[in-house]
Amino acid sequence: MRPIRLLILLLAVVLALGLALVQPLQGRATRPTKRHAAQLVRRPVPLRQLLSVSHVNRQRRFGLSVVSYARQFIGTPYSWGGTTPRTGFDCSGLVRFVYRRFGIRLPHSSWADLAHGHGVGGRRRLRPGDLVFFYGASHVGIYVGHGRFIDAPHSGARVQISTMNAYSGYYGARRFRAN
Repeated sequence: MRPIRLLILLLAVVLALGLALVQPLQGRATRPTKRHAAQLVRRPVPLRQLLSVSHVNRQRRFGLSVVSYARQFIGTPYSWGGTTPRTGFDCSGLVRFVYRRFGIRLPHSSWADLAHGHGVGGRRRLRPGDLVFFYGASHVGIYVGHGRFIDAPHSGARVQISTMNAYSGYYGARRFRAN
């Protein structure tokens, strides 16, 4: 009986430390550090370009290309800290691997991913290719459309398409522009 109590106490301490780390990172993830500030400063896109059909189509094609590439990894085993199909993926490792193919470098941290890309707004504005975050940004996936996203959910699972409704803790989304 004593080892069970020790295990429960250890789990409680780990959970408390994890929650303590989440709170400071939430506020800091949205503010770029001085080192990253230069990367985030971009020239504003002219209104004509934003409204042009070609720009919208290019963004849509980019998002669909991201989703198409990510679909190739469905069935890859989950591996905590995993960053390749050979070793398996965790949630941020999958996102990082997929977006790197399109010239976008992301950190291997779902919280840090919040400092990249552009805010999306509400769920209704999601487009294929957007990063979707859950549970205070402790989980991330790639939106595929129709309320679904590709993710590497947890130990013992494989990369899969999940429904947004299966995750009650929707936190927000980020979008990247086509290069």
